Amino acid sequence: MTNLKSIANVEVKGKRVIVRADLNVPVADGLVSDATRLERLLDGLKDLSARGARVVVISHFGRPKNGPDPEMSLLPVAAKLSELLGRGVGFMPECIGDDVERTVAGLAEGDIAVLENLRFHKGEEKNDPEFAGALARVGDIYVNDAFSAAHRAHASTEGLAHLLPAYAGPLMLEEISALRAVLEAPKRPVAALVGGAKVSSKIPILKHLIGKVDKLIIGGGMANTFLMSHGVDIGQSLAEADFVETAREIMTEAKAQNCAVVLPEDAVIAREFKSGVANAVVPTLAVPSDAMILDVGPKSVAHMSDVLKECRTLLWNGPLGAFEIPPFGTGTFALAREAARLTKEGRLTTVAGGGDTVAALNAAGVTGDFTYVSTAGGAFLEWLEGRELPGVAALIKAQG
Repeated sequence: MTNLKSIANVEVKGKRVIVRADLNVPVADGLVSDATRLERLLDGLKDLSARGARVVVISHFGRPKNGPDPEMSLLPVAAKLSELLGRGVGFMPECIGDDVERTVAGLAEGDIAVLENLRFHKGEEKNDPEFAGALARVGDIYVNDAFSAAHRAHASTEGLAHLLPAYAGPLMLEEISALRAVLEAPKRPVAALVGGAKVSSKIPILKHLIGKVDKLIIGGGMANTFLMSHGVDIGQSLAEADFVETAREIMTEAKAQNCAVVLPEDAVIAREFKSGVANAVVPTLAVPSDAMILDVGPKSVAHMSDVLKECRTLLWNGPLGAFEIPPFGTGTFALAREAARLTKEGRLTTVAGGGDTVAALNAAGVTGDFTYVSTAGGAFLEWLEGRELPGVAALIKAQG
């Protein structure tokens, strides 16, 4: 990572700077409904503009199947970006070609323009050299500021880095710094909370983390599979019987690595999975055969809170229960608020990420109190698995 160079001190005045951003935000009825990702881009774009760059923003948006699709145009996103910046932002209805090159050449120093959805061209996802070359013709410098897309070896995330002087943007560096802080040189003890529905989707993460952390808190539906591996009757709860042996293997390896695994000791159960349904708290060893576990209970939250108090660093990925359905978010929200309190007191460094995790922390009202909350999704998860991210690797190789 020492070869990952920042755009911060590069001379950009008068240069055409291509910024690979992540503008893939929710849009409903032509309006952006969650601008979090755009808001995080603002400082970096303002800085380049203030330094006299001619800024060209590129991004994918959605998954268009057959070329250009008006429903997946970046036009409304560019309009929202203009609103957030408080200034005009140009929009070009293409991302490559003579018209784009002429328009970019006419940008004044400090101007910002957004190009149309990269995925309107099949060459983007295929990492086609010709498409990457066409993109490169509109820029003098390439900046990747989209960590959230860095797990994809696409033309705009991997190919471009080899065609122009390539640098990391401030968001890219911020994200990597946060993840390195919890996995490479953390303040110990370190806890990881891994939740969600299925063990099968988190096996690589669990196997990678047990060699990195001191405490592993397991929640959500995946905890049920671990309970099954101990011979616990979990009634009608969501679980993956095919992965019981995998859960045992993870527990055995964790013990060998001196990583303590924390499982729920009580649970909130119900007979139906719907809002406001009758529910009860029972020990995990006493789940009725006709009931399902939908959240962790208060004793589990208290125990997990005590674990956090013993630790200096927390990595959080996944909810503890079905938080979207009241009242089954109680456990997740309570532990999130405790983590936030410890963070505000300076006792805990907290890094969280993943789509459901961000939604849960938002619902708990504590996102702003965590040390860092990633919006990266897939890239965040692949980093936790210990995998090389093509978008990051390309920047390192380009500068090494």
